[in-house]
Amino acid sequence: MERSLTMELVRVTEAAALKSARWMGRGKKEEADDAATSAMRTVFDTIPMKGTVVIGEGEMDEAPMLYIGEKLGTGDGPGVDVAVDPLEGTSIVAQGTWNALSVIAIADEKTLLHAPDMYMDKIAVGPEAVGKIDINAPTIDNLRAVAEAKNKNIEDIVVTVLDRPRHDKLVEEIREAGARIKLIPNGDVAGAINTAFEETGVDILMGIGGAPEGVISAVALKCLGGEIQGRLVPSNEEEEARCKSMGITDINTVFYMDDFCSGDDAIFAATGVTDGELLKGVQFKGVKATTQTVVMRAKSGTVRFIDGEHSLQKKPDLVMKS
Repeated sequence: MERSLTMELVRVTEAAALKSARWMGRGKKEEADDAATSAMRTVFDTIPMKGTVVIGEGEMDEAPMLYIGEKLGTGDGPGVDVAVDPLEGTSIVAQGTWNALSVIAIADEKTLLHAPDMYMDKIAVGPEAVGKIDINAPTIDNLRAVAEAKNKNIEDIVVTVLDRPRHDKLVEEIREAGARIKLIPNGDVAGAINTAFEETGVDILMGIGGAPEGVISAVALKCLGGEIQGRLVPSNEEEEARCKSMGITDINTVFYMDDFCSGDDAIFAATGVTDGELLKGVQFKGVKATTQTVVMRAKSGTVRFIDGEHSLQKKPDLVMKS
């Protein structure tokens, strides 16, 4: 995979963030998502790669663009698997709250897990706690292990959990252990990434979220030296049948880092749409806009934070083909 793709992907997430940020706080999540998706798809046409969407906006008959199996890029350059979430946190943007992102993950062909669109139980940590967690272990054991790995007391550990009724028992277990909880309304990709950055104050992500988001999070954590484990949680017989069609006969099968992303190289990029612990959101001022992006590569271990200033007059469609 060519390293030049690293900066090319920044252009893609910046465009999606800029377009969707116009809908911030306006209560229209579908419009925000459509804006991000359209902008992302447009810029992809200029990227020198032969990409195939493996995690996207849905199946071909469900999504007009960025659907699973869609080919992306100019057709020149390396062949890659592409996982996208043009707007991770549609409700966040609609409500104007924290941690909405535009995200992309790419890896060498046939190395990303084709995760079905269903729930997944996940546990994620940053580099210090790699090898210390076990999704099958009791909550208290994982918290103790992370606390020991990070040289903290359990009372100092902060756990990110999606604020959902399904997590009532998990929340009770975390509180009984004495750890602190950061409940988030949406956006568990951001929650997983935050575990790898000390300045966010987050130590571990736990709970059930989307399986596709698990793959995207895994690419980011692979680049950062972190870890995620996941287990599919089908909610009906149709989803159970889909698991079996993927060769998953045991629903309790645990996916580890090499299951999510089996190759040696991967690139992840995320641009903030609204403000978060890690990235600032898009800011508009007259004919200019500013963005903040993090982009990282697994092969080199490089992590870059990029502040962008954009002229909305010179590049009104966010695309320059030359």
